[in-house]
Amino acid sequence: MERLGEYPTPPGEQLDSAFDVTLSQLKEVSDPLERAKAAHALAGRAQDYGTEFQVVRNEAMNETLRAGQLNSTQLAAELGISKGRVSQLAKGAPPERLFLGSGKVVVALAEKLEAGKLQDGRDKPVQGPVIATEDVQTYERLRELAEEVGLEITFERIPLGGNVRLNRNNLVVICGPRLSPLIEQILESDPHLRFSQDNDGWHLVDRSTGTVYRSPMDHGENGDIAYFGRLPRPDGQGTFLYIAGIHARGSGGVIHWLNGELANVHRELKAKRFSTLISSRFDPETLEVVASERITPFYRPEGV
Repeated sequence: MERLGEYPTPPGEQLDSAFDVTLSQLKEVSDPLERAKAAHALAGRAQDYGTEFQVVRNEAMNETLRAGQLNSTQLAAELGISKGRVSQLAKGAPPERLFLGSGKVVVALAEKLEAGKLQDGRDKPVQGPVIATEDVQTYERLRELAEEVGLEITFERIPLGGNVRLNRNNLVVICGPRLSPLIEQILESDPHLRFSQDNDGWHLVDRSTGTVYRSPMDHGENGDIAYFGRLPRPDGQGTFLYIAGIHARGSGGVIHWLNGELANVHRELKAKRFSTLISSRFDPETLEVVASERITPFYRPEGV
C-alpha cells in the first residue's frame, strides 16, 4: 500500500506551497480595494475547495474501512487523529455521491427557440428561448437523487448557441449536440459512441459494433435512447457528466436508471471517463419514465 510518507513531496506540502505563492502575490496588490476584492474571492474559493477535500477524505476513509485495508485504529494512526474521529468522519454521506460531485452540483440545461402565443398587435407568434419541459423534469429527478445522497444542486441556462462554461468542477450538462456546436465537438472525442443525423433524423451509433440506435419515439412508441458519459473538459483539467437523449424525453431515462444503479456505477467507474447508452420507456399519459436499462457496455477511452 502506498503511504503518504513515500511521496517525494507530500501532497499537503505541495498545496501549502501553492497557497503561499498566491498569498504572497495577493499581499503585493497595491490598491486596497482591489486587494480586498481579490482576497474575498479567494477566500470563497478556498472554502469551497476545503469542503470538497473533506468530502473526498471522508469517502476515501469509508472505502478504506469497507475494503478491509485497515481497521479504525490503524487508519486513525495513519491520519494522526483519534479512533472516534475516524468513526465520525467515515460515517457521513454515502460514497456514491462522488459520482455526481464533491461540492455544489451545477446542472446546465440548454435553451431552445420556440414559438410563443400571439400577442396584441402582432400577427405572428413571438419566439423566445425556453428550456424544454422534459429537461426541467429531468433536472427535478436529478435534484431529488442528489439531495438523497447529501449534495446541494442548482441549475443554470445554456443560452441559445450552446456556449456553456465547461472548465469547472461538479458540472452536469444536459444538452443535445444540435443545440451546442461546442458539445458536438467534444463528443467527437468519443471513439465508441456518437450522435449522427441522416434523412430519417438524429440517432446514435455504436462505432465499435456498427449498431445504429434510433428512437422509438420516431415510430410512435413511448420510449427513447440517451447518451450518458463523463467527457473531458476543454482545459484538460477534469471532466463533466453529460446526458442527452435523441429526444429530450430520453434524458430522464438516464436519471431513472441512475436511481437504481448509482452505488454500482460509482464502485465500477469512480470519476473515470466513460460513455454508454441508456434505453427507457415512459407512460404516455403522465410522461414519467417507467423502465430503463443500459444497452451498451461502459466504453472507456484507451489508456484512461
